Amino acid sequence: MKKHYWFLLALGLLATTARAQVPGGESLRRAPGQMVVVGHAGSGFITPLNPFNPLPPSSLRSELKALENGAEGLEIDLQLSQDSVPVLYHDTTFDTMTKTGQGCTNEYPAAVLTRLRYRGGWPYDWFQHERLVTLDTLLARLARRPQFPYLHLDLHENLPCLTEAQARRNSAALARQLVLLLQRYQVPAARLLIVSENLATLQHFRHLWPALPLGYEVTAHFGDNLRVAQAENLEAVVLGKHLNTPENVAQAHTAGLAVVAFGVRSRRGITRMAATHPDAYEVDNVAKLLKVLGRSSAAVKP
Repeated sequence: MKKHYWFLLALGLLATTARAQVPGGESLRRAPGQMVVVGHAGSGFITPLNPFNPLPPSSLRSELKALENGAEGLEIDLQLSQDSVPVLYHDTTFDTMTKTGQGCTNEYPAAVLTRLRYRGGWPYDWFQHERLVTLDTLLARLARRPQFPYLHLDLHENLPCLTEAQARRNSAALARQLVLLLQRYQVPAARLLIVSENLATLQHFRHLWPALPLGYEVTAHFGDNLRVAQAENLEAVVLGKHLNTPENVAQAHTAGLAVVAFGVRSRRGITRMAATHPDAYEVDNVAKLLKVLGRSSAAVKP
């Protein structure tokens, strides 16, 4: 009976470990202190202080600047154009972040979207002249590097310009186009994480590219959603500052899931978030996280 018990326990441990594994022997799970440092929307969001940052989130310069600051990976906000081209954009409509745009990404072809200029307001627009870019543009830049950085692709699908039926079609098309683009650039699955709060979208990716690691963004009801992530055989849960607690991280690890934390730019907040030992941290201040972790922040040219 004892032998039977220990055999079942070993199988259970093997199963929970395997869930956070990706092909090539690399694991999403990291030992304490070895978390992957990821630039949140690149270099974070426009801020007057701590640090001064005029770069719009998920703009090309914002993403590349995070790598220059020493980030190992990039969190990238993605939406789909009217002609099914993945583009980088964070907000749900254009009136909040662009000079002249109105409506949503799904209402315009990529050629129109990439002419839109970001608006940060005074004095930020003295320091930035960014336009929207396609994911193709960013991947072409990253492909010049010896190795792709880790890429956390955060899918923004709940747009107010879409009906429920349109949103379902849009999500399925976004999954198809992303898989085609990532495979064309030969981005290894081990360097990727697809992030969505839409389970149907994650299921599309599982069908299209079974090796692709999937992350479920959890914003409330942690226990219930953790069980959902387990049942769907996902690889990670993605948690904001309110849910990224030592207890929740430990529960997710026990369930065999990696944990990705996101947000916060102050040293105190970053120190608290890092102390929960997530496996990856999408941080708004890369340089400060590297200092907290005691790592070198030597610039790496993209």
